[in-house]
Amino acid sequence: MQTYRNTVNGTLAEPASSYEIFNPANGQSLGMAPESDEQEVDRAVQSAMLAQKSWAKHSDQERRDIIHKVAQILGENSEYLAELITREQGKPLSGPGSRFEMQACVGWTQVPASLELPPEVVYEDDERKDTLHRVPLGVVAAIAPWNWPLMIAIWQIIPAIRMGNTVVLKPSEYTPIATLEMVRLINQALPAGVLNTVTGDGTIGSKLTHHPDISKIMFTGSETTGRRIIEASAKSLSPITLELGGNDAAIVMPGTNIKNIATDLFWGAFLNMGQTCACIKRLYVHEDDYEAVMTELSAIANEMKIGDGMDESVLIGPLQNKMQFEKVRELVSDAQTSGCDVREFGEVPEQGYFMPLTLVGDIKDGHRLVDEEQFGPALPIIRYRDLEDAIESANRLDAGLGASLWTNTPADASELATQLEAGTVWINQHGAIHPMVPFGGNKASGYGVEFGVEGLKAVTQSRVISMKK
Repeated sequence: MQTYRNTVNGTLAEPASSYEIFNPANGQSLGMAPESDEQEVDRAVQSAMLAQKSWAKHSDQERRDIIHKVAQILGENSEYLAELITREQGKPLSGPGSRFEMQACVGWTQVPASLELPPEVVYEDDERKDTLHRVPLGVVAAIAPWNWPLMIAIWQIIPAIRMGNTVVLKPSEYTPIATLEMVRLINQALPAGVLNTVTGDGTIGSKLTHHPDISKIMFTGSETTGRRIIEASAKSLSPITLELGGNDAAIVMPGTNIKNIATDLFWGAFLNMGQTCACIKRLYVHEDDYEAVMTELSAIANEMKIGDGMDESVLIGPLQNKMQFEKVRELVSDAQTSGCDVREFGEVPEQGYFMPLTLVGDIKDGHRLVDEEQFGPALPIIRYRDLEDAIESANRLDAGLGASLWTNTPADASELATQLEAGTVWINQHGAIHPMVPFGGNKASGYGVEFGVEGLKAVTQSRVISMKK
């Protein structure tokens, strides 16, 4: 049985201990993942610290050229890594699955390497000239989740190293293998110590975020863990970028042509089996359009094949882990017990963490399935009478990552979009992120942004050079 290893200072580290990883679709063993201890965390951070000063001395163009080589390595190994993602995380190879994730990894590597962020003259007169420079922070602690393990890791790694930082990455304990293999491969292009990994549960994550030599923390995950990370940063005053998930609302405006939007609505909700932070988690539909929405989404769900994602014909895979599987089942059961209209679609394999695609109607605000982020393939569909009430319902929760409006006349929705309390409001699409467009949450969905020039700025500190003429 293969034992995978962390990369520390450019070499594969012998694990202090290890644990077994299983395929969520069939329970088969995928190999042994390393489990770091406190000493390995220290070694990884120390390696990153020693590498950072020399890495920062590379010219911006040199770093960009190296990152383009990273993108090439990701492209050349995309099928190998996609298959690992499918076996470990569960999302299918086909459709918006593992190959899609690897395409995103390549794109989100190429774009930061192509962006310009030159020094900016912020003030000049006859007596002085003030220039704002962006300089690296130091060592970045990056903690990635299990739902898009490689893609979100790339979101954290690439902007950080582009701007002269070094990184210690901790993947989720549920999905470490594909990430460790990705890091092993792209280290072929990077100087030793620029990108290091540690692995394990939240204990290791805590040791990393509490480490006194960490200069920046990037985290995608739960609100509960995010609050602990904020506390950890207090001693070191490390800046943080937090993406803490959401309970995204989508509002179908009255009279919208449902057939035209049904497929996009479906994938907006069920992408990655609903295990996406910026998925539609609550769908508000005008009472006159409710039956049409139920009918169209039911027809699409009924055609979806559920199964092991290594089968090219499968577009819907399992949930990633037992904890999430049981949580979503509990929320659906609660809705059913409460008298909601629970409709399930798809033939579910007996083995693995599979659930049918589930539409839940006759449900209102206040039900657990509406108010709690389900993070799975169960969509509550809520009737509304007045559009103002739907906006109020969308805004009533603490979550504020994304939201969307669906309409026949997109231009008319622009004003309404400003009333939705979310980091991104999409019109006639949902979850449509782009590497050039800043992305981040409002309210309890976190703070700070990723992507684009603003994402590069977020992994730097400003330094003003003020010169008297």
